[in-house]
Amino acid sequence: MKRVPGRTDHVVVVGAGLSGLACALHLLGAGRRVTVVERDAGPGGRAGRVRLGGYELDTGPTVLTMPHLADEAFAAVGDSLHRRVELTALDPAYRACFADGSSLDVHTDGDAMEAEVRRFAGPVQAAGYRNLRLWLERLYRVQMRRFIDTNFDSPLQLMHPDLARLAALGGFGRLDGRIGRFLSDERLRRVFSFQSLYAGVAPARALAAYAVIAYMDTVAGVWFPKGGMHALPRAMADAAADAGAELRWRAEVDTLERSAGRVRAVRLSSGERIPCDAVVLTCELPVAYGLLGRAPRRPARLRHSPSAVILHAGTDRTWPHLAHHTVSFGAAWERTFDELTRTGELMSDPSLLITRPTTHDPALAPPGRHLHYVLAPCPNTAVGPGAATWRELGPRYRDRLVGELERRGLDGFADSVREELLVTPLDWARQGHAAGSPFSVSHTFAQTGPFRPRNLVRGLDNVVLAGCGTTPGVGVPTVLVSGKLAAARVTGAAGPGPGRRHFAAVPGSSPSLPASAGADDPS
Repeated sequence: MKRVPGRTDHVVVVGAGLSGLACALHLLGAGRRVTVVERDAGPGGRAGRVRLGGYELDTGPTVLTMPHLADEAFAAVGDSLHRRVELTALDPAYRACFADGSSLDVHTDGDAMEAEVRRFAGPVQAAGYRNLRLWLERLYRVQMRRFIDTNFDSPLQLMHPDLARLAALGGFGRLDGRIGRFLSDERLRRVFSFQSLYAGVAPARALAAYAVIAYMDTVAGVWFPKGGMHALPRAMADAAADAGAELRWRAEVDTLERSAGRVRAVRLSSGERIPCDAVVLTCELPVAYGLLGRAPRRPARLRHSPSAVILHAGTDRTWPHLAHHTVSFGAAWERTFDELTRTGELMSDPSLLITRPTTHDPALAPPGRHLHYVLAPCPNTAVGPGAATWRELGPRYRDRLVGELERRGLDGFADSVREELLVTPLDWARQGHAAGSPFSVSHTFAQTGPFRPRNLVRGLDNVVLAGCGTTPGVGVPTVLVSGKLAAARVTGAAGPGPGRRHFAAVPGSSPSLPASAGADDPS
């Protein structure tokens, strides 16, 4: 594995999102002095926090899977996730509601889910689920140790027996078709394939290897941190500070001082100069490349994932058929993905994620009130309406979304809203997200693994990238891994490999599997 040459005693980490904080903790654990600079007033990045009329809103991810990956970062400094954050395992992980009026609770316990599938769709589908679960577990083992939790220095590293194992598992076929080998019920196929949208690819076109996301959601378990998802970066920042990191808030980077192929100092917009031996950039790729004064040479432009409209609604009532996480599927399926990724139209029959965090933490809302987070995927601004268009489109789409919620059983939703915040691609663009998408670069084959934007920078020996735009990719688990892999580029330290296990201190978490260390390195 290539690493930063020369002295690396003092590392400046730019950005206090999940990847930056994970990187900082791993660097601290390896004995480095760490300064974290963050333009915002506190930690979180995408996983931020907004206070609105007594409601506490998570601005980013609402689903926590694979908590042992966060625990690895805490363990690097002798700390633990469960000491810092109170986690609740969600059961069901999701509730899936369909246009025909049926619903299915998604349990991560195999026996409970088999019984639920039998109730929902009969014994043949229940047997298919069992086989699917075994396949997902095998797929995860092969991918995690070789293709996710590893630093690629060359595509030639793919030439490993695990590549043949992945091919034998059908990982290079299409996701929708592979899930269909196990389940013929279209509704069940949706439950185990919609996750590919997280990676920015429709199930009919995604590689079957992306079913690893379904493993994380439907097998490994889903957790909720007390205080909301923002409790995780807040705890990581506290652990980093206790381990000796210097955390600088409202500190925006203006320039990187360079000489002889290395960054010698980070200069803030305030004019302050911070000398350093290495730099880890976790900001958005366009911002990082702007600071570097260069972009990677690639044969084709980067393609970005679809975006999302999010309605945060503080209400005076709730609806008993909602679980903590409810996926409300429209009748349309393939057409929906065409609209999101090809034609650039707003979903004519949307599938929605409705999260009710006050289910498990009523303190996130005033007494007797409830908090609902409604996510509607939409085209990014490169494919669909431009960012500026959303100034007028946003309020109209909000009303359309509320009408759809009422048609799907949330009667009286419009009148129940006491506080609200609407987030559209315009807002994502203002925050610096390319193509107005918070989901960054999509996971097409040409933008995955060793072909994803690399975490080393040509021409600068001591700069490393981390975050969802680089390897291994989008999502809370992979972003945490990204921070660890970036730290390994600085320290040369290997992560948990064969013969060593992940440190798992989360009560009730599933045992972690062996994984090789490192970070990805596309260019």
